[in-house]
Amino acid sequence: MNKLVTYLKRAPVMCTAVVLAVCMVCIVRPTPVSVLKCIDLRVLSQLFCLMLVIQAFRSIRVLDALAARVLGFCSSIRNLFLVLVGLVFFVSMAVTNDVALLTFVPLTLVICRSANSGSAAEVITPRMTAVLVVLETLAANLGSCITPTGNPQNLFLYSYYNMSSVSFFAATLKIGIPSFFLLLAAVLLETRKAGKITVGLESVHVESIAKCTLYAALLVLTLLAVFRVIDYRIALVVTVAAVAVFSRRLFLSVDYTLLVTFIGFFIFTGTLTAVPSVCGFLDRILKSPDSVYLTGILASQIISNVPAALLLSGFTRNAQELLLGVNVGGLGTLIASLASVISYRLFRSENVDSGNAGYFRIFTVYNFVFLIIIAGIVRIL
Repeated sequence: MNKLVTYLKRAPVMCTAVVLAVCMVCIVRPTPVSVLKCIDLRVLSQLFCLMLVIQAFRSIRVLDALAARVLGFCSSIRNLFLVLVGLVFFVSMAVTNDVALLTFVPLTLVICRSANSGSAAEVITPRMTAVLVVLETLAANLGSCITPTGNPQNLFLYSYYNMSSVSFFAATLKIGIPSFFLLLAAVLLETRKAGKITVGLESVHVESIAKCTLYAALLVLTLLAVFRVIDYRIALVVTVAAVAVFSRRLFLSVDYTLLVTFIGFFIFTGTLTAVPSVCGFLDRILKSPDSVYLTGILASQIISNVPAALLLSGFTRNAQELLLGVNVGGLGTLIASLASVISYRLFRSENVDSGNAGYFRIFTVYNFVFLIIIAGIVRIL
């Protein structure tokens, strides 16, 4: 029972989704068939395959090997910032924002501890460590918004609205390109007085080239399903069969909490459309593209961007504006993006902020500055 309570405390969004779904089913009383129709099996299947393949790559330390190889070329704190923030930005496009942070934030904290142990020409202060983790978090949220596979809300909206690749990237690059240069400016500003440093990391090797090749093939198969080149059911069957044969333990590493969260919000939003007063209210506030964009940003600040995308999608056909709104809305408050919560927990677990680093203050300032600037740029474009 204690383990169950602890687990539920760590998954507040999932608990909220399940409670909302149960409440709506009790109020509306839909038929079992109607409830099942609310669940988007395509999105769940693609999300499951993507998480499975990503965990497969992590199990053989592919990202760790890449990071260790690249970081060997860092000779200054500025180079370190540029490499880490850049890696998170681009890697998150392929392996999702949360996985990118789970990979690189612990690595960042190891590097900073090493620098402060006297092995480097200049120490990295607690504030610099906090700034670096905050910029990595911004890079993960902004880089991941560019591709359908970068984060869960993109995968859902791309499938739900049956968007073409051209229209999808035409929208997301409005965020991606300006945000890259904004991140670059932030790094250059924060490291303008930084000195030299030596990053002494042990070399990391991929544990199995054969498995790496297999997982790469499964990733390609999953991407083909995401971009609707092949049927998603083919990718699901092949991926599950391959993992079952070669590495069954990977099934235990999948984030089933996220899948249950999606199911809960699918049922909640699907049954919500049967409540006339709620539908009328949302229809009124989501009439124009600008209102959809603004509502997506504001809703994300309160309930985070994945639930906001699931909730609002049932009441508007302005796909690009909603896509932009929930992705820009991932900036701002700590809960606007669950990936931000992940990096904050990793940072706090290392007790880096035991002094006056002020992680939360740095996070809030940077996120709202980025939110205001990028939100304005996106509307102008």
